[in-house]
Parts: sequence; C-alpha cells; structure tokens
Amino acid sequence: MTAIVVIAKECLPGKVKTRLHPPLSLEQAANLAAASLADTLTVASRLPATHHILAFDGMTPPLEAADWEILPQTGGGLDERLAAIFDHQDEPTLLLGMDTPQVSAAALAPVFTGWGEETDAWFGPADDGGFWALALKKPTGALLRGIPMSRSDTGAHQLQRLDRAGLTVGLLPSLTDIDTIADARTVASIAPHTRFARAFADVRASALRDPADLHAAEIRALSGERS
Repeated sequence: MTAIVVIAKECLPGKVKTRLHPPLSLEQAANLAAASLADTLTVASRLPATHHILAFDGMTPPLEAADWEILPQTGGGLDERLAAIFDHQDEPTLLLGMDTPQVSAAALAPVFTGWGEETDAWFGPADDGGFWALALKKPTGALLRGIPMSRSDTGAHQLQRLDRAGLTVGLLPSLTDIDTIADARTVASIAPHTRFARAFADVRASALRDPADLHAAEIRALSGERS
C-alpha cells in the first residue's frame, strides 16, 4: 500500500502564485491557488492510500484536508523540505504538489496498482521541466536533497539522481504546472469542470471588466489573444 502526501502553502495573498501578479491582483492569485489546492486534495482523497498527509506551510489548513494528517513543513529550500517529507515516511509514498488541479485518479492509478518488483519510483514530469509528482517505494530524502529546484532542468536532475541510485522509474503523464497566466488558461481549458477553471473564469471576467490598471499585453494574456 502507498501513502499520499500533498505539499502546500496556505493560500494567502502575496504568499502563493505571485507570478500571476500582474495581471491578477495578489488576492485573485491566492484565490486561484486555493482552488487548485482544493481540486488536488479532492482527487487525492479518493485514492486508496494508507495515509493522507498534508505537508503544510501555514496556520489554517483547507477544509478539504479536514480528515488528513497535517505535517508541518520544515525550513530550508524546497529540496530540503521535500527530502524531509520522504525521510518522515516509512512506507511507499506518493508526493504531489498543489499546482496541477487537472490531475486525475486515472493519472495516478499506476502508483497504486503497478509497483511490482520492477518499479522503485514513479515520476510525473511537468511541461516546464520540473515535476508534479514523485513516488518512492522506499522513501529516502537523500534522493532529493541538493536537487536544484524551480528550474527548467529540475526534472532532468531528479531523474538522473534516481537513475544513479539504481532505481527503476515508471513515468506518469506529463502535466502543466500553473506558474503563469498562459499556464492557468491552458489548465482551465483542459479541465473545465474543476474549481480552478471556475475560479479562473471569475477572475478573468473581473479583470477584463475593469481593465483600467492593466497594460495591453496583460489584457491579451488574460483573454488569450495573440499580440
């Protein structure tokens, strides 16, 4: 059996999704982050995990995690925080981020049905070169510690680390992480029934109704128009 850990920050203005500002306000960006996290937790709650754990940076966990174990994040860089999560675990563990609200149970099914004797890890690549999911049969923080994070080659470095450790890695589908307005627009279009898509439609409509503070390029970014 496998535990699932979602790593997340409290969705407060100025703390999450700041790259969406501008064209969005910090409050609108935080609302999108909250919707993305809610979608992620809802899907994760339906998975047949032995434990559901929220590795949380903040004071007030979201309602969707009411029945989850809350694990406070440690200090340090992202690699250190991810490593600490795996070091905390003593069973096969799937780690998910909060920035892929389009994730589905089907995308994660191999982790819960396909470990077998030949698979040591599952890796979910992100379109920007990072990764949105990592599952380890034998959780070991050293496999992440020191990996350069938030770069276009983060995923390549992580896969290389797993390979050099002699692990056999299965690949999950590639997904788009939400870092920019273009990413948000893409994800909302491919997952229109998510809370994230509804939240994006709301903030986009609000911003375009009152565009006085937006530059022309920002209006195009929100609306999807080409320059």
